[in-house]
Amino acid sequence: MAAFHYLLMAGHSIYQKKLMDALKDTELTPGQPKVLDYLKDCDGSTQKEIAAACYLEAATVTSVLNGMEAKGLIIRKRLNGNRRSFHVFMTEKGRMLQKQVEEIFLRIEEETFKELSEEKRKEFLQIFSQIHDNLMTTR
Repeated sequence: MAAFHYLLMAGHSIYQKKLMDALKDTELTPGQPKVLDYLKDCDGSTQKEIAAACYLEAATVTSVLNGMEAKGLIIRKRLNGNRRSFHVFMTEKGRMLQKQVEEIFLRIEEETFKELSEEKRKEFLQIFSQIHDNLMTTR
């Protein structure tokens, strides 16, 4: 059996490849699908909030958002006179693309768990959530 670190890194690479292959007819680049997915529930978040939620460095999120803004997927606004932080909102084009991304996420997830019972799927997600929490608390 392969080591956990190998399976985790390989799984991420395979998942990312499947995702980007499915999105090849869109304008999206790596990093942008997860930002759209985050904005689905948190539209109007600051760049700092997006960076934290998507596990991106500040410089990376700026680059990702610049590309998304150039494609008309998001707009950035300053709110309440705060000149220090931008809030990011999806445009109609961004919302349409987000729905497509969500469908692809669901399809890949179904492929991932296709031969596992609902019970095993729930158990795996509970364990993986605990692993995620452990990784977040040990720095």
